[in-house]
Parts: sequence; C-alpha cells; structure tokens
Amino acid sequence: MATVALAATDGMLHFELAMACEVFVRDPSGLADPWYDLVVCGPGPVRVGRFGLAPDDGLDRLARAETVIVPSVADIDAEVPPDLLDAVRAAHRAGARMVSFCTGAFVLAAAGVLDGLRATTHWAHTEALAARYPRVTVDPDVLYVDNGNVLASAGKAAAIDLCLHLIRRDHGSTVANAVARRLVVPPHRAGGQAQFVTTPVPARDDHPLADLLPWVMERLNRPLTVEDLARRANMSSRNLARHFRSATGTTPLQWLSTQRIRRAQELLENTDDSIDAIAEAAGMGTATTLRRHFHRTVGVPPDAYRRTFRSAGPAAGR
Repeated sequence: MATVALAATDGMLHFELAMACEVFVRDPSGLADPWYDLVVCGPGPVRVGRFGLAPDDGLDRLARAETVIVPSVADIDAEVPPDLLDAVRAAHRAGARMVSFCTGAFVLAAAGVLDGLRATTHWAHTEALAARYPRVTVDPDVLYVDNGNVLASAGKAAAIDLCLHLIRRDHGSTVANAVARRLVVPPHRAGGQAQFVTTPVPARDDHPLADLLPWVMERLNRPLTVEDLARRANMSSRNLARHFRSATGTTPLQWLSTQRIRRAQELLENTDDSIDAIAEAAGMGTATTLRRHFHRTVGVPPDAYRRTFRSAGPAAGR
C-alpha cells in the first residue's frame, strides 16, 4: 500500500487531515522499508478550517493510489462536491483501499462505496448516516470498522486508532507500536471497543485497575481467568467487569485476549520461536488454540503473519 492519497476539499476539518499527514509522511521507527508515499489531492487551493492548503496533485490522482483517505467534513448536510464523488468512485473501481475518518463516511456513502457494508462515524452522526444511507449497516458503538478494502473510523482519536491499525496490517505490530510511541498514544485499541468510554485509560495511581493491568501484562504466559483478575484486584467479578467497561470499553476477557494476540504478534515478528513456544508465552496454551484465536482476530494464520512481517519488517535482517 505504498501510495496514500489524502482527499482535501473546501469544508473539510483540519485535525484528521493534519493527523494523517503526521502519521503517514515518515517512518519514525526506521524499521519499515518502503514507507508510504503520501500525496495530498485536491481541486486546487482549498480552505480547511482556518487554514489554507495547497494540494500536491489533483483529485484524479486518487484513482492511481493504493490507499485513499477521506477526512471528516464540517457540514454533513452540505452537498458533496461532484468532482470529489467522481474521484472517490474512480479510486474504488480501480481497487484502492478506501478509508474514511469520522464524517468522511458521508462522502464514501454518497459515492456508494459503503453500500452493503458495515461502517461507523462519530457517535453524534450515526443516526443521520443510517437514515440517509439505508444500504449501509451503521454501527454506532465501535471505534472503527475494517471490511478488508473499505474502512471507516469514528471521531478524532478513533482516526488515530485506524491509522495505527492500517500500519499494523501493512508493516506489523512492532512498527505500529513505534509510531504510537512517537504520537504518545495507546499502541492498540481494538476496533470493536466502544466509542463512549468514561475513562479511556486508568490515568490515576488510585484507579482500581492501575496496579492490575501491569500485573496482568507481566503474567500473560499464565492461564489467567477473570476470577484470578478479580481476586488480584480484591473485588467481585461483577465489579471488575464494571471497572473494565468504564476504563477500556470492553470486558476483562476480551481485553486479556487482545493482549495475548498482541504478544503473539510481537513474538512472531521478532523471534524464531516455534508456534508452540509462542502459544505458551502468550498464554494460549497450545498451537491449535493460538492458531484459532489468531486467525479469527488478525485474519491470517500465525505462520502466514510471520512470513509477511519477517520478510518485510524489522526482523528480516536479524
């Protein structure tokens, strides 16, 4: 996915557009080769919020990109510029990976790209998106949706999550984590996590989960259960579930499963350990269990994941 084309027209919001430029313009890790070639495309000089922007190329460049990103629009009721719709449709027909941030989903939907697919947008606009485009299955409760070649995110922070998800798909977990460290954001929030989280991370030392989460991360190789976590946190399983939902937007079991998969990804990328050894280190028990959960979560078997990112990622030269 070498070329990332960023669509820019009057009336778009600057945060997601600038954020995409920050994420895709260079590889902070020095581990991915080649990195993305970012091209900002527009009909000419455009006004983005309070800022003027001079695009690198015209909108017709979208059709020659591997990945096309449509940032958020300020007014979801405004008519989508016909030249933008034509360019988005042409890119989709050409096989580009199509991505929307926040209300950019209204552009993809207007172009017909989201027909028959799941999508999301900012929680404040999900009802409008569903009512206006009934052929789109709108999920109001997730951070982002990945349909394979068409992806959509919720609001501003979720756009960063989707960018990291794309990098993880293309370059592996190690590179995505390096980008997250530079941005000073969590390295991975699952797309199915709720948009509306009371406390995104346990920021205070006195938070009920502040000691528990690091304790779990040091023991991922052990067969931990929800009851083990509740006992460690000195609370009931029901109370633990409530705190997890508030802090992470997910359940203790789902969170633990995500951490195990992430650990397996890192080991597949950076070690020569056998699948059995990785399954044990990630707390999956057996290679069969790891393969089942890994394939369901990541979309490919562990062996295929290792071949992809050992040949294209940082471990290749080791």
